[in-house]
Amino acid sequence: MTREIATDAKRWVIKIGSALLTNNGAGLDRNAIDGWVDQIADLLLQGKEVVLVSSGAIAEGIVRLGWQQRPDSIHELQAAAAVGQMGLIQAYESSFQRFDRLTAQILLDHDDMASRQRYLNARGVLQTLMSLTVVPIVNENDTVVTDEIRFGDNDSLAALVANLIDADMLVILTDKDGLYSANPDLEPDAHLIAQAMADDTSLDAIAGGSSGTLGRGGMITKLQAARLAARSGCSTIIVGGRNANILHQVATGDEVGTLLSAGQKPLAARKQWLAGHLQVKGQLVLDAGAVKVLTEQGRSLLAVGVRQVVGTFTRGDLVSCVNADGLEIARGLVNYNANEAVRILGQSTESIAGILGYREDDELIHRDNLVITG
Repeated sequence: MTREIATDAKRWVIKIGSALLTNNGAGLDRNAIDGWVDQIADLLLQGKEVVLVSSGAIAEGIVRLGWQQRPDSIHELQAAAAVGQMGLIQAYESSFQRFDRLTAQILLDHDDMASRQRYLNARGVLQTLMSLTVVPIVNENDTVVTDEIRFGDNDSLAALVANLIDADMLVILTDKDGLYSANPDLEPDAHLIAQAMADDTSLDAIAGGSSGTLGRGGMITKLQAARLAARSGCSTIIVGGRNANILHQVATGDEVGTLLSAGQKPLAARKQWLAGHLQVKGQLVLDAGAVKVLTEQGRSLLAVGVRQVVGTFTRGDLVSCVNADGLEIARGLVNYNANEAVRILGQSTESIAGILGYREDDELIHRDNLVITG
């Protein structure tokens, strides 16, 4: 049985856990890394776009420092991350160089997602790297992160990256073959759940907790990650990373692991999220021409169509777009702050650089970041 969701997916986020990367704490498994890189290189040749979310920095640092167990001290964890990150990135870079592929290190923390300006910057750099066929390798910025701004685990980070880039597929490689009906280590009759909807709450009771000592995640965090990814229409496959040619099997639609379907297309789901889950920070009053372009032609909002700016907002904030009567017709993430918007309203795109001295974007709100509400 094949899975069209996987075979049709163009943009992938692949997450690899600590237990896999360090062979359960024995140091970086270079052979395993080479195996995954071989398969990712093949995906790239097929025209897929891949962002890799890699755990393993802290685990590798613990091994390099000769510690016998994961420390509790935040500063010791940060030190382990700083030491381990060096080896982790070196391993990936060396492996991808065999295919003449460039890699880029991206370190994120929760503030990068909470701040809309940093969110857009992170989104922009990831999209640019993919367009250049560079493989972004994403990890949490464990060297400076604190509990208050921690993602909690790299499963959640991978899901948020999937939201960030509008990924079609999130593949979580783990040391289990997928999600089982019960703990397979304790229940010999437990069976692999081949497919379910990500929002199926009946899965919570069987997901359990983390049984590992290296990472912070477990099957429950992978289920939660699938639900986060589904928010932007991205489906998730949880699958055993040690299985031979596993990424190839996923790409060809083989029924491996557990597929947790989002049930929505990425853009539609993302626009639902824009419409209902962010606080509106300001307002743009549009002329009749801009209202028509947005509602009838599905195009981006340009500064030339804006007649008034209301409120204080920064780049990346959510703003409401209203017509001359004050009726909201759309809302979206704005590319310029309020002061900049006031200076360029009613002006052509070509005039922006002359007015501001720079031009970050052609559009005041790009159509991908805009949802029609009225």
